[in-house]
Amino acid sequence: MKYARIKGTNDIYGDEISYWYTIEESAKKVAKLYGYGEIRTPIIEPTELFIRSVGEETDIVQKEMYTFEDKGGRSITLRPEGTAPVVRAFIENSFVNKGFPQRYFYIGPMFRYERPQKGRQRQFHQVGFELFGSESPLADAEIIHLAVKLIKEIGLSKFKVVINSIGCEKCRPKYRDALKQYYAKHIDEVCDDCKRRYDTNILRLLDCKVDMEIANKAPKSTDYLCGECKEHYENLKKHLKMLDVEFEEDHKLVRGLDYYNRTVFEIRHELLGAQSAIAGGGRYDKLIEMMGGQSVPALGFAMGMERLIIAMKAEGVKIEPALVNHVYIAHVGDVVETALKIAEDLRRQNITVVMDVMDRGLRAQLKHADRIGALLTVIVGENELAEDIVIVKDMESGEDSRVDINFVVDFVLDKLNEIL
Repeated sequence: MKYARIKGTNDIYGDEISYWYTIEESAKKVAKLYGYGEIRTPIIEPTELFIRSVGEETDIVQKEMYTFEDKGGRSITLRPEGTAPVVRAFIENSFVNKGFPQRYFYIGPMFRYERPQKGRQRQFHQVGFELFGSESPLADAEIIHLAVKLIKEIGLSKFKVVINSIGCEKCRPKYRDALKQYYAKHIDEVCDDCKRRYDTNILRLLDCKVDMEIANKAPKSTDYLCGECKEHYENLKKHLKMLDVEFEEDHKLVRGLDYYNRTVFEIRHELLGAQSAIAGGGRYDKLIEMMGGQSVPALGFAMGMERLIIAMKAEGVKIEPALVNHVYIAHVGDVVETALKIAEDLRRQNITVVMDVMDRGLRAQLKHADRIGALLTVIVGENELAEDIVIVKDMESGEDSRVDINFVVDFVLDKLNEIL
C-alpha cells in the first residue's frame, strides 16, 4: 500500500529547509537581542483552554480546531495558536513569582482545519513572542519594533505596519453599541457569517473580507476610547515614531481572537495579495486572569512561517544553503583506515565531510561528489599512499593537486578559504 501525506500538510526538505533555518536562526538572534527566552509547550492541550481563551464564537473554535477524545475520555485539541498554551504554562508553573517583566518566544507547529491554499495549511508553523507584566505603551512599542526587526533580519523590505486600538472593557461597550446601530441598517446586505456575528461578536464584522465596503464606513474604535486608552494609544504612536517605525492606522483592524484589548497590529506584505498578513498580535491584559491566574497585563504577536517564506521568495531574498558539503572522501583499495582518519581530522576543524560508504568505484564516487555539490574531493588510493600522498580535486575547475598526507588538512583548509 502506498501512503500519501495528509491534505494541508507538507514535507520540508532539501533546498526548502534553508528558508526555515533562516527564519528560526533569525528569530533566536533577535530574541537574544531583546532578552526573550525560549519556551516550548505541548502540541496537545485541553480543548477548554482554547474555548475559554480564543473565544467560543471565533472561527477557530467553531470550525477549525482538531479536537478528539483520548483514551481517558478527555477532550484534547491540537494547538491552533501559541498564546493560550504559553499563558497556561505561565499560570501552571507560577511564573508570576519570578517578577516582571517576563519575555518568552516560541517556534513550532500549529493546527487548524481550513481549506488549504497558498500560505494557509492545516499544519502550519509560527514564531511567537510574548511579554508579561507591563501595561506601558513602551512594551507595545517594543513588541512591534521587535517584529519589524525580525522581518528585516529575515531579509524582507516590502511590508507595512498597521495599528489600531480597540479599547478596554470600560470603553468598548459604547463602541459595540455604535457598531450595532450602524450594522442594523445594513444587516440585510451582509454575508451569513456577519449576520451570525452581529449578535455574538460584533467587532468581527469589521474583519469580514466580503463586506469590506460596509466596514470601511463603520464607526472607528478610536473615536470611542476612554481617556486612559486614548493616552495609551497616543503614547504608543509617539514611541513608534521615536523608534523610526513607520505605521498606518486602520480602524477595521480588530484581529480574530476574543482576548485582545487596546493595541492590535498587523504587518502586511505587499506582494502576498489577499493573504498579506505575515505577523499580527496585540494586548491581552485580561487573559491571564480570565484563565484562572492573577491579573497580569500582557501582549505579544505571532508570525506565520509559511507566509514569511512565500514573501521571501516573492522578494528574491538570498539565503545561505542549509548544508554545504565541503569535502568528499573517495577511497579506492585497502585504504579505509587512512580515509576515516582524514575525514575525522577535517571534521575536527568544523569541515563538512561526506565519505563513500557504498564501496563504489572511483568514477562513481566522483560522480556522487559532484551530485551533492562537494567543493573538494580527497582521493585516497593504494598507489598514492605508497608515496605518502593523496589527490585533492577542485570539483569546479577539475584541477588535481598531489598533497603530502601529513599536510592534507592544512591544504584543504587553505583551499576552502580561497573558494569560500
